[in-house]
Order: sequence, then structure tokens, then C-alpha cells
Amino acid sequence: MLITNANIITWESPNRVLENHAIYIEGDHIKEVGTTRSLSAKYPKAKATDANGQYVMPGGICSHTHFYGAFARGMAIPGPAPKDFPEILKKLWWPLDRSLDTEAVRYSALVCLVDAIKHGTTTLIDHHASPNAIDGSLDQIADAVDKSGLRGVLCYEVTDRDGLEKANSGINENVRFLKRLAANPHPRLAGTFGLHASLTLSGITLQACRAAAPEGTGFHIHTAEHESDEYDSLAKSDMRVIDRLQKHGILGPNTIAAHGVHFDVREMEILKETGTWLSHQPRSNMNNAVGVAQVESMMRLGIKVCLGNDGFTNSMWDEWKAAYLMHKIENRDPRRMGGYDVQQMAIYNNAALANMFFPSASLGQIAPGAAADLIFVDYRPFTPLTDGNLPWHIIFGFQQSMVTTTMVAGKILMKDRKLLTLDEEEIAARAMEIAPRIWKKYQEEVEKVL
Repeated sequence: MLITNANIITWESPNRVLENHAIYIEGDHIKEVGTTRSLSAKYPKAKATDANGQYVMPGGICSHTHFYGAFARGMAIPGPAPKDFPEILKKLWWPLDRSLDTEAVRYSALVCLVDAIKHGTTTLIDHHASPNAIDGSLDQIADAVDKSGLRGVLCYEVTDRDGLEKANSGINENVRFLKRLAANPHPRLAGTFGLHASLTLSGITLQACRAAAPEGTGFHIHTAEHESDEYDSLAKSDMRVIDRLQKHGILGPNTIAAHGVHFDVREMEILKETGTWLSHQPRSNMNNAVGVAQVESMMRLGIKVCLGNDGFTNSMWDEWKAAYLMHKIENRDPRRMGGYDVQQMAIYNNAALANMFFPSASLGQIAPGAAADLIFVDYRPFTPLTDGNLPWHIIFGFQQSMVTTTMVAGKILMKDRKLLTLDEEEIAARAMEIAPRIWKKYQEEVEKVL
């Protein structure tokens, strides 16, 4: 395939913006980048796709999401509104995840994957929970990801909150899925080992997870999202969350810690020393009113901070905008969280994290040998757009509706806003049929805790 007449944003380091260029794709990777004129002459028999002056760039990456939360959209929480994050967990998320059955797990993933394709997010790192449908749940999600054509990194959230038997089932689901991928590698699927959070994990379960995880496997865990996680850890172990996780061998260069809103300085130092990744979710943190993570300080310290969405819409540019604005109002200082800091998280750090899971794919840039994971963006700037001011064009100009074409591994998943791999109408219709069943079960579950 030859993509012609494109304004290419390469996201190399340093980034380049190349006007009227072309990309020659061979199989699942980019073979050559050059001017439209030169590559059209060099590859006259290639199937041509005319970008018509649109911006072509690597697809977006999400470092932390929750497909399973899809059926929460528009759902009423009985009784008084939750007053804090622990109540949100007890009155919303935990009754919801207990309400999911196998079909709901699958369609939760499918509706999110439709959303991701439409919004140009091509790689997603998911964190799943369905305590009454654990066995095989990761296969359901993997099959949905495979059908969509996107890339996914999957895990099951181990927790003690539903009892020892289900904690062990969660461990087994992670191990089973990781062994499946080891035996039958998939170019667009990867796995890690999911843990909920320190506050719902005993030392015994943490040790069991550490012992069960295959060699070289990291973990994906929520950390200090709310003060209660720290208080719980101190009560259990006389240690703060990150110290406790380090003691149990959970941290390291293959582990993702999500949130980190309430870390102290020593916890940040431990993250740096262990090479652990941190994922920042500004929209979710504002919605749950948990506080603002000190990600600027963490990046300055050398921590690899990435950008996720925590189950919000897969419009990652909205996460850019939220991060850019959130830290300014929190600090009452318009100089905080500059565009380059947001770019570092969302582009370079997210790509480095994704490449850890897909080491042969070379994600996140347009260059010879890189994966052909691309999006076309119908953005018509009315001021100069350069590699230097691009973050501000994205924050103040780019909209998700501007994504017209999405491609992963050289396969077009959406062309001119028409989905090619998933039937959005069928998926939405079936999800609409499933939702009343899930909401009824949720009502039953939440009444147990009210």
C-alpha cells in the first residue's frame, strides 16, 4: 500500500512534520517514507490510498483502561451520591463488576473497541474484573480485540474482596492467559498480571501472585488513587503502598502502577529505582475527586509517566486537554504542565511502554521498520503548524471527530469514518439488549451494601 498526499507527523525523536509526503507499507510495517512524487514513481504498482492533504500520524496509545466499565454509562446509583472514592467503589464499581456475565464481558469490550477505532486509539492496555465470570474472561476480551484489528494488552484484576476462591481464580486466569500467549503468540495481543490495589490484597495473596507470575512478567495495579489505599497499607504493614509492593516483589521495569495520586517522596524514589511505570488518568481523577498526582515532579525525578483514560472514552486527545488544564488550576499557575510534558507522557512514554509489550512492532512513530499503526486526521490549521508548536495545536485544535481513517498492522479498520472490522450498529443494538439485565443485577448487588 502507498499512502500519498499526506502531511506526516512522524513522532520520531525529534519529531518531524513532512508536507506532501508518502508512506510505503509492506505487510504490517512501514518500509519507506518519502515525497509523494518520489515514492509514486518508485512504487507505481502499489495500491494507492490518497490522504488528500490530511495529517497522517501514529495511532494513539492508552496506558490504562477498563473495558468492563462500559455498562456504567448512564446508570443510576441508588441512594445518596457517593461522598468519596471508597464509596464510589462500594456503590458503583464493585457491584457492577459482580453483575457481569460472559456475554456482558464480551460486549463491554466490543463497544469500547468501536470507540477506540473511531477515535484513533490503536493500542490499549486493559485491566479487567468480572468476579462472577472469571474463567475465560480474558479469552472473551482477546477474541474481541482480535476481531477489531486493534492491539491490546490484557490482564485480570486479582483481589481478596470477593473471597479466597475468587482470588485464586483470578490468579489462575492471569496465568492461563499468559501461558496461552506464550504457546501461541499473537502479533496484536499481549498480557500482564493484574492486581486490583494494595487495599484489597493481603500479603498472602500478593505473595501468591508473585510466585504464580511467569518469569519476566510484570504487574498492572492501582496505587494510592485515594488516601484510603495508603492508610490501609500502613494499618496492614506499617508501610506505605509502594514500600509494601516493593517488599512483595511487585514493582519493576515490566510493572504499571496506575494513578499514584498520594505518593510521598520516598515512594516516588522507589518507583524511579525499580523502573516501574506510572499511568496518569486526569479525567478519572477529577471525576472521582481523588486529587492530582504530582506527575511533573515524578517526570523530573525520571519516572516513566504515561497517559491513560481509566475507562473514560478512548479519545486520548481529551486526556491531553484534561492533563494540560488540570495541573494549572490545581496549582493556580498557568506555567504548570506545559504542552511538551503532556506530549512526553502521551507520545514518547506511552510508545515506550507499548513497545515493551510488542518488542518487534516498533510502535508510536512513522519511520522505516515501524509498525503501520496509523490514523488520518482531517485538521485544517489556520496558523502555522510545526514540530515545535504541535502539542498546542493538538490541545486547542484537534478533535476526535477529525479522525477519518484508522489502520493497525497495515490493515485499515476504518476508512473515511466507515468501520470495516466491527459492526457498530449490531454491537450497540446487542449491548442495548444486555444492559437492562446487567442493570437489574447491579441493583440487586448494590442493595446488599446500602
